[in-house]
Parts: sequence; C-alpha cells; structure tokens
Amino acid sequence: MQGCEVGTRVRYWLTLASGMLECLCFAGVVFGYASLVFVLKEDGYFGELCINHPSINSNCSRQDEQFSLVFTIASFLNNLLNLINGFLFDRFGTMVTRLLAISCYTTGTLLVAFSSAASALLLFPALSCIAVGGIVLLLTNMQVGNLFAAHRSTIITLYNGAFDSSSAVFLIVKVLYEQGISLRSSFLFLSISSVIHVLRTFLLMPRTHIPYLLPQCYTYGVHCGKANTYNVEQVEKLGAGAMTVSQETPTPEDSTETKDTEKVTSFWSCVLSWFFLWHLLWLSIMQLRHYLFIGMLNPKLNRLADSDPQLVSQYTNAFAVTQLFGVLCAPWNGLIMDRHKGKPLAAGKSPTQEADLRSSCLSLFLTSLQCLLFSVCASIPVLPLQYLTFILQVLNRSFLYGGNAAFISIAFPSCHFGKLYGLVMSLSAIISLLQYPCFALVEGALDGNHFYVDIALTLLTLLVFIHPIYIFIHCRNEASRRKNNTQAGHP
Repeated sequence: MQGCEVGTRVRYWLTLASGMLECLCFAGVVFGYASLVFVLKEDGYFGELCINHPSINSNCSRQDEQFSLVFTIASFLNNLLNLINGFLFDRFGTMVTRLLAISCYTTGTLLVAFSSAASALLLFPALSCIAVGGIVLLLTNMQVGNLFAAHRSTIITLYNGAFDSSSAVFLIVKVLYEQGISLRSSFLFLSISSVIHVLRTFLLMPRTHIPYLLPQCYTYGVHCGKANTYNVEQVEKLGAGAMTVSQETPTPEDSTETKDTEKVTSFWSCVLSWFFLWHLLWLSIMQLRHYLFIGMLNPKLNRLADSDPQLVSQYTNAFAVTQLFGVLCAPWNGLIMDRHKGKPLAAGKSPTQEADLRSSCLSLFLTSLQCLLFSVCASIPVLPLQYLTFILQVLNRSFLYGGNAAFISIAFPSCHFGKLYGLVMSLSAIISLLQYPCFALVEGALDGNHFYVDIALTLLTLLVFIHPIYIFIHCRNEASRRKNNTQAGHP
C-alpha cells in the first residue's frame, strides 16, 4: 500500500509540473499578439494595403485594421466556444477533448508556419485555431487541482496565471526573428511540440475526469500492474455522502437551513438573477478593455513613438516581458479572498454562502479598481507612462479571470458551474466584438487618435463597480435580516 501511495504521488506531481509547463509555454500564446504583429509587418503581411513603405513597421491604417480584425475574431472564438468546449469535456472526457484541442492547435501553428505575405488571409483561421486549442488545454488542466485537495484553488489560479504568462512566447518568436530565425522555423517547432501534448494526454492525464475527493490510490494514464478504475460521478456522490455522515447531528435551526439548501436553484433562475447579470457586465466591460488595448497596442505605440521602429520594438518587448509575471500575480487574488474569508464572522451571519460572498467583495472591488487605474494610464498619451500601463494590465488581467471562476463557484450551485462558466464567457465574447468598430473608428474618423475612445472606455469602466457594491449591499441586508430573525427567536 505504501508503494502504491508513493507511485501515485509521484504521478500527481509529474502531472502538476507538466501541466504548468503546458499552460506556460503553449496555452495562451495568442494574447502575445502584439509581438507577433511586429514580425508579421516586417514580413509584409497585408502590406499590399499600404500605399507607401509596405514592408516596414510604420503607421498604415488599413493594414492595422486587418491585424486588429484577426485578433478580434480569434479572441471572440476563444470565448464563444467555451460553452461547446465545456459540453465536450463533460460529455466525452479528458482524452477525447484534449486530442481535439491538440489537433486544432497544431493546425493553427502549421497554418502560420506555411503562410506568407501572399497568403496573409491564412492568419484568420490560424490564430483562431491556436486560441481555441489553447483555451481547451487550460480547461482540461484545471482539474489537476483535484489531485491536491488542500491546495485546489491555488493550483487552479496558478494555471490561469501560467496561461496569461504564455503570451510572452510570441516575444521569444520576435527576438529569434531579429536574430535571424524565420517565423516559419519558430512555428514549425511549436507544431512539433504537439507530440509532447499527445504523450502527456496518454501518460499523465485521465481518460475521463479527475474526481474531487480522490479514492485511495487513485491512478490514471498508462501504468504497470492492475489499476483502480472509478466512475467519477459515483465517486463524487460517495464522497459527498461520506461528508454528510461525518457531520454532527443538526439542530432544528440547521435542519431548516439544510432543507432550504436542498432546493437547488434552477439553471435559468441563475441566469436571470442579478448576480449573473451584474457579473456578466463586470466581466464583459473589463475584457473588452483588455482586448482593445492588446489589439490596438502596435498602432498606438507607432503613433506615440513617431513610427520609430526601435522604440516600438523596445516597448513591445517590455509589454511582452510583463506578461511573464502573470503567473506570479494570479495567486494574489486567491490569497486575498482566503485571508478575508478567514476572518471570524459576527453573530447572526451565515457561515456558508454569505461568508463566501462577503469574501468575494474585496476581490471584485480590487479588480474593478485595477481596471480603472489601468484604463486611466492607457488613456494618457505619454510614451514612458506605458510601462506603468503594462504592469497594471497584467495585474488586472490575472485578477480578472481567476475572480470570474471563483465568483461563479461561490454564488451559484456547483451542478451549474460548467454551464454558467461557459455561458458567461460566450456572452462576454459577443460584447468583445465591439473592439473592431472601435478600432475602425480610431483609424477612420479619429485619424489614428486613440484618446477619445480611451476616455469613453474609462468612463464605461466605472460601471464595473456596480457588481461589488451590489454584492456588499446584498450581504449586509442578509446579515441584518438574519440578525433580526435571531433576536426575534426565529431560525
């Protein structure tokens, strides 16, 4: 038995480490698009749209518009297909979903590798395939947190941070290009690396899902000897039953509360609730702000640097380097939530969902404040200030997506988590389509001046504070009602 435990623990740690590398080096590379655009311009992609100097990194509104459209479509599909990806993952399990994701990702990298300035339209399907394949790799990796129950949230947050940091991979592609390594060589290497993903799928990942509350000596992948096989749903039900049996005998007050919690809220009741609607607004506005910033970064830097290619390259590199720190920023949000939630509750306050909701208020508020500061800095047309903008951007983006998943898991029944997560990401993707008309407005009527659009987005960002304020007022009202009921002698 001891040998079994040692073997499974080693496998768990290998799965954790390899998943971290997979997310860090491959999953979210599409968000390093600003670095890739610099290389693509040097190679003359969409250069025929420019009348003068089609081959150098300079302002060309029609060329920039095409690059912006490529990123708009890729980021849109990255979120829109989350609902379908979640269904595939729940229905067919890890192995099938990952093999589809790897095929999609490899198709995208091969399309970029064999594209050229003459076939620049291949960038549209290529970047979309890379984006969709990468997000599915992250989705299948987040279950690895179930292998380490005591650190489950920390691991999920770290994986999301690694996903953010992987955008720096395109910086490496850019640096290699400047050293003489062609774009085709770099993307062929990424394509060949898919072999590692396939091997990991068979050796270090389960065929179906990793259950929460692991059975003893739970194992997966290719192995020697006889393995324990489990039905995930049955394991989770047995685990939940064991937890229920181990609880103390409930008091009459607890019995009433238990009966209330047994009435699980329906999916559509969750979707039509103010919690979901304000959360959708919160996520959509901040996500739109980030997508617009990334999509318009290259032409914005060109304008601020007076089209100096060396300065543009310097600031593009600085932006990409800051993305590396996403993996370090992401866990801060979880630590803030855990520390705040750990404070003792006053008399009359619910020890369950209300406490979790109260713990999310600080996280939601800080994320909103970060986005406002980031948007203000991005609006000021001073080139050196963009260094601070880059720092605020990676910090806010790291908080945003971890906080999104955490709030959904807290505010709604766990049986609806996958569907609600996929739905909120899909709906926010539709809002993100506004980035293209915004870019067209900047390059057209505003003649490349981002200032007015940035100011409008900063004012729009003020709406995200409604969400944490609403949660705070809701928790305060619930605490007041519970306290009044306790004083009146009611459960």
